[in-house]
Amino acid sequence: MTPEILFYILISIIIFNFIWDTFLDVLNAKRFGDKLPAQLQDVYEKEAYEKSQAYKKEKFRFGLLSSTFSLILTVAFFFFDGFAFVDELARNFSENEIIVALLFFGMIMLASDILTTPFAYYNTFVIEEKYGFNKTIRKTFFLDKIKGWLLGAVLGGLILAVIIWFYQTTGENFWIYAWLIITVFSVFINMFYSKLIVPLFNKQTPLEDGSLRDKIETYASKIGFKLENIFIIDGSKRSTKANAYFSGFGKQKRITLFDTLVNDLEEEEIVAVLAHEVGHYKKRHIIYNLATSVILTGFTLWLLSLFINNPIFAEALNVTQPSFHIGLIVFGILYSPISEITGLFSNLLSRKFEYQADDYAKKTHQKDMLISSLKKLSSNSFSNLTPHAWYVFFHYSHPTLLQRIKNLEN
Repeated sequence: MTPEILFYILISIIIFNFIWDTFLDVLNAKRFGDKLPAQLQDVYEKEAYEKSQAYKKEKFRFGLLSSTFSLILTVAFFFFDGFAFVDELARNFSENEIIVALLFFGMIMLASDILTTPFAYYNTFVIEEKYGFNKTIRKTFFLDKIKGWLLGAVLGGLILAVIIWFYQTTGENFWIYAWLIITVFSVFINMFYSKLIVPLFNKQTPLEDGSLRDKIETYASKIGFKLENIFIIDGSKRSTKANAYFSGFGKQKRITLFDTLVNDLEEEEIVAVLAHEVGHYKKRHIIYNLATSVILTGFTLWLLSLFINNPIFAEALNVTQPSFHIGLIVFGILYSPISEITGLFSNLLSRKFEYQADDYAKKTHQKDMLISSLKKLSSNSFSNLTPHAWYVFFHYSHPTLLQRIKNLEN
């Protein structure tokens, strides 16, 4: 294979991914106006449903515009030797390969984020604002950006530096050490994410004593589940949309409820949502997901080790000096079709886990309360109630609302 052929293979993969994703988006958009099934007729009032339709259509058009812009930007970067330019620029600052790689990815990611920030700004302060979702102030928006850059630079840069160091010192076996480092990091983040990362962006406070906490503790006692860490997070600082999640394991396990969820749902409905989250823990879904991620990471790193030394990767991008970071760019694009396939299996597994968590909540609490909470959460976030089956198959990590209700009612 010549460098020219590899170059056009890379471009073809990028364009095909864009066309495929756009095709699925269009299919999904054509279902926006479908009649609601009988089980979902009570989710929206007529006026609210019309507003939700307008919201979904506007988000679809805006998504198409932003993704087209990203495609043009990416393809232009390839054809105008953008990678070679940034690589040379980074080498003007240092001859150390680790520093060059950090500068290389830092400049590309920072420039990309700056160029796409206007789209994020418009989405937040025009579209989300227009439909009553946005609660973010401009100061918070830009502070989030800066914090995200710093966090990515520190954590991402540290991991990348360690991997390249192993590559330099251990050669083709670097993937084993890199796998070990990433596994340790993943376990650490899973355990302490809520304690270390979340506070950088949100305020978390323990759930106060009262009827809600009493009901939660009564439920936890009934199922023999020790739950001391129940936190409320100020999600309303950025959006009216609600959520809840389970994080950590062992002594570090905790339930986090968005304040918007607490405000939108009745107490028994909140307990039902919590029962679903406890179901994930009881069914060991956190452990399974972590194990799957670790295995997949090992496979990906092993595959990377087979190709990272190939000089054709640098030649394809018109870069004069082969390097780990250039090989990583090319490998990442070539690996994307495999990533799509593994993503399908990941979504299938995730949807299965959601059914299991729903079943656990139905068994240990009140299914009607869970159904009611799911409907309210869907209504309050203008969720698409009639998605296309293909779109669900390729993109949804959760079953649709209709699928979940049918499962709960059986």
